[in-house]
Amino acid sequence: MKLKKAGIITKIAIFAMIVYAAVTLVRMQAQIETALAELEISRQQVTEKETTNAELRYAIEHSDDPDIIAEAARKDLGYVAPGEKVFYDTGN
Repeated sequence: MKLKKAGIITKIAIFAMIVYAAVTLVRMQAQIETALAELEISRQQVTEKETTNAELRYAIEHSDDPDIIAEAARKDLGYVAPGEKVFYDTGN
């Protein structure tokens, strides 16, 4: 039984498929790295939002606490206690 040798066209076609597969794998690897970076950013954002939610939940649960009310008045409304002096750093 004799085997025929592959022709030049067959060799070129196989080489082209190998090159195509290699290029596709490199592109996919780049896409995977990008997706992993986006995933890490999303995880950090989720952590930040969970922290913010916990702070807001605490503020809501303790909304009748005078210290929380005073803090909100200072932070959100710019109020100060009688006799209190506020200094602003304008050097930055």
